[in-house]
Amino acid sequence: MKNSGSKAVRPKMDRADRAKQFMPFDALKGFQEALREKEKICVPRRSLSEEERVRLDRKLAGIRKTDMVETEYFQDGEYVRVKGMVSGINRQEGWLQVVNTRIAFENIAELKLQE
Repeated sequence: MKNSGSKAVRPKMDRADRAKQFMPFDALKGFQEALREKEKICVPRRSLSEEERVRLDRKLAGIRKTDMVETEYFQDGEYVRVKGMVSGINRQEGWLQVVNTRIAFENIAELKLQE
């Protein structure tokens, strides 16, 4: 056996495998998400006055599919705003769908029809 003193040649690594070496490593899976969840400030749900409820019910009665709306609703301890086209509404089951977000009527705090 002859020792030429040269280094052993490894097969060339493809680009995808090379790129994986430099990707960030998350040793604590889900830790960042848990931190974000802890940082979230939960707010109590507001109750609408009778007048506000009547006004909201009137707006919901007039909403049609393809209308552009902006709504604020309560979800998981916070108020969320969504703006977009009404892609579905079910008055019997009590929900409104704006793009891909389905919102129960009872969670809606504010609703504006966009002109």
